[in-house]
Amino acid sequence: MEEIDRRIVTLLARDGRMSFTDLAKETGLSVSAVHQRVRRLEKRGVLRGYAALVDYDAIGLSLTAFVSIKPIDPAAADDAPERLAHLSAIEACHSVAGDESYILKVRVASPLALEELLSQIRTAANVSTRTTVVLSTPYEHRPPEPAGPGPAPGDDRPDRQP
Repeated sequence: MEEIDRRIVTLLARDGRMSFTDLAKETGLSVSAVHQRVRRLEKRGVLRGYAALVDYDAIGLSLTAFVSIKPIDPAAADDAPERLAHLSAIEACHSVAGDESYILKVRVASPLALEELLSQIRTAANVSTRTTVVLSTPYEHRPPEPAGPGPAPGDDRPDRQP
């Protein structure tokens, strides 16, 4: 990925509603050149969509927790994500290395709602759970800094500066 494309990705990750005019000012390109690059990044799947950032407290989902799950029967099929997909309180499902198989990020209204959700998770996926409740979130949704190009092939000298 070219440096200018990395810059566009970073800018749009910070503000997905940034206009092509503002992107052009920030990158030094023309509006049409920025438009072409954004469309190409979308077509390649680098930019997969644009989303609103929600204030979960404002919509009544003030409790966030991470739920680690592992199958009760290790020989059972590894289909927990499919079995849990219908539970809208699960915001994210990550396959992980370690004792657990997956870590779920969940958002609910209250401790009682969390308790009910944990019961639904255990029943639907036949798993045991370990839960960590989030007390506060100093930051979230940080924009990525896309990785730059690596060293040239054969150039693995540690003293070389890019």
